[in-house]
Amino acid sequence: MTVVAVRESAPTILSRPIDFELPDELIAHEPPEARGLTRDGVRLMVSRISSNAVAHTRFSHFPDFLKRGDVLVINTSKTINAAFEATREAHDGSISDVMLHLSTRLFGRGEPWVVEMRHRSATGTRPLLDAQPDEIIRLPGGGTARLVAPYTAGRKEFGSGGVRLWIAELWLPESALDYAQHYGSPIRYSYVPQSWPLEYYQTVFADEPGSAEMPSAGRAVTSEMLQELGRKGVRIAPLVLHTGVSSLETDESPYPERYHISYPTALAVNSARRLGGRVIAVGTTVVRALETAVGDDGYVRASGGWTDLVITPDRGIRSVDGLLTGLHGPKASHLAMLEALAGRDHVSRAYEEMLNQRYLWHEFGDLHLILP
Repeated sequence: MTVVAVRESAPTILSRPIDFELPDELIAHEPPEARGLTRDGVRLMVSRISSNAVAHTRFSHFPDFLKRGDVLVINTSKTINAAFEATREAHDGSISDVMLHLSTRLFGRGEPWVVEMRHRSATGTRPLLDAQPDEIIRLPGGGTARLVAPYTAGRKEFGSGGVRLWIAELWLPESALDYAQHYGSPIRYSYVPQSWPLEYYQTVFADEPGSAEMPSAGRAVTSEMLQELGRKGVRIAPLVLHTGVSSLETDESPYPERYHISYPTALAVNSARRLGGRVIAVGTTVVRALETAVGDDGYVRASGGWTDLVITPDRGIRSVDGLLTGLHGPKASHLAMLEALAGRDHVSRAYEEMLNQRYLWHEFGDLHLILP
């Protein structure tokens, strides 16, 4: 039986989030292919929780760290062209050029979505926080968005700081996913000054459109690597979690996201743990989905719906043994998840090592494999 549920209300993020200085030169400003590398040519740091030992290699050697009986859980959500050049019609009569970012699809009349409004600039965008309800946003191809209400998801955090996310009615000439394909572009921020086609924001196993931004931990995985892992006896188990915008990451907890986990994937995870194999999650999105579906008995159930789960050290992690992840910014909520898996000391040491070794951050950067 498939259960549809939202598990656990979002707790408060750590009062002492892991913080550090991230120099601009350690931010990946373009895809590795533009730096003369293959997808799997990015750097990989492997850290082991039990010993605090670290190893430095290239991601092409990732299969060397997995073994027969392990289960690698991937997120097969496909990135959409979620950014649109638009025109804002404010209540005071002013008209300005803006960007509208789709974040999460809701359900109801007018195909409602959670959206983020942003100011446009030559090198990227920045949040637009002074929008008001009932403002009209003109989109390409005759599309229109109307801002309905702030999207609080049960929170009370909006005030003088302005509104970051809105519930908006979209009136489009076709479905939102088709419209995005025809008129949108991938979301990018100021640290990626040049635009890149959507293919640079897809994993090789992506098959269900819905993510506003790429679940980037799996970007370096190649089709050949998946075949190699299969030959080694590593099972690949897919699930789906559609990501919202990541501009909320620093010092903010993530908002609810849609997910679904199939019975075969739940069975693969449970079997591995029962038989002594390791469950390795590819990305924090996979951990969020699995932890939403895990019971107090440690078993993952096939399930689907919305999750507002935020994983902290106080809550802990029950469904995975290891994690392949990108490098997260200072005070990022995802660092609390890493701390829940590996402990604060291990994560702090690992990040100090990656800073010292000049690893590259963000979606086009290097990767970190945490093993027991």
